[in-house]
Amino acid sequence: MATEATTAPKFQEPDLRPVSQTPDFRPEIAHDGLKFWQFMIAGSIAGSVEHMAMFPVDTIKTHMQALRPCPLKPVGIRQAFRSIIQKEGPSALYRGIWAMGLGAGPAHAVYFSFYEVSKKFLSGNQNNSAAHAISGVFATISSDAVFTPMDMVKQRLQMGEGTYKGVWDCVKRVMREEGIGAFYASYRTTVLMNAPFTAVHFATYEAAKKALMEISPERVSDEEGWLVHATAGAAAGGLAAAVTTPLDVVKTQLQCQGVCGCDRFTSSSISDVLRTIVKKDGYRGLIRGWLPRMLFHAPAAAICWSTYEGVKSFFQDLNGDSNTA
Repeated sequence: MATEATTAPKFQEPDLRPVSQTPDFRPEIAHDGLKFWQFMIAGSIAGSVEHMAMFPVDTIKTHMQALRPCPLKPVGIRQAFRSIIQKEGPSALYRGIWAMGLGAGPAHAVYFSFYEVSKKFLSGNQNNSAAHAISGVFATISSDAVFTPMDMVKQRLQMGEGTYKGVWDCVKRVMREEGIGAFYASYRTTVLMNAPFTAVHFATYEAAKKALMEISPERVSDEEGWLVHATAGAAAGGLAAAVTTPLDVVKTQLQCQGVCGCDRFTSSSISDVLRTIVKKDGYRGLIRGWLPRMLFHAPAAAICWSTYEGVKSFFQDLNGDSNTA
């Protein structure tokens, strides 16, 4: 009787080639289980909520930082607030808010999506402070290109005194009288300010969040998670704001030049503006508005990060439900 031939299974050698450590960089499937467009929406919502909530404080800061023709006496938050209310009423605290709304949403969409993708590419899932800082710099360079024109319009409207009727009147008049370059006169200063601001901000936020998360070994609840994001964001925003106040003063004066009696500069050179500030108002002029700036950025960052992480959690749950359906 013929026997059936049997063949022994072949031995397959293991693949000893080195495994690439490069993270899976696909924008349509980003880390944290979110897609690129979901990061953009989360960032847009967070940025809009942040700036709208803290807008009156930003208006006070702008008034304190704008340089007038004569040397200024130190102006505190109370004096600036009282002056705005007495001259133009409470609504003046919100003048320019629509310009902020038009700029903040798209700019923060770019800001957070660039940050998340860059962070994933540079560090994978590792907690790397240097990667967080570099990613923040990349994010701010791209988002400032979107935000700077509307930020200039917003600050001119905040100065008030009937110079412009509204957002579109300001845009048309600046375009006609000063040209498109006026919208980007402060771009270089803004980037030079926001690059260290964002580097300090993101590195501090990620480090503070990690430290707070490690306090409790168990998984934190939703309420505790919100508190962690808000606390870490407030610490990051306050520290970054304090460090970069002098460049913010330069930015404000470049954007408000020629408005309501403010000085007009012959060039947008940062060194020229710095010399003018010191000559007119002394070295104290470089830190004018530091307190309202910190009072703006600390709670604003807390609002922004907790909103951003909350929207991310919503999308994560939504994606999880769609994957299990």
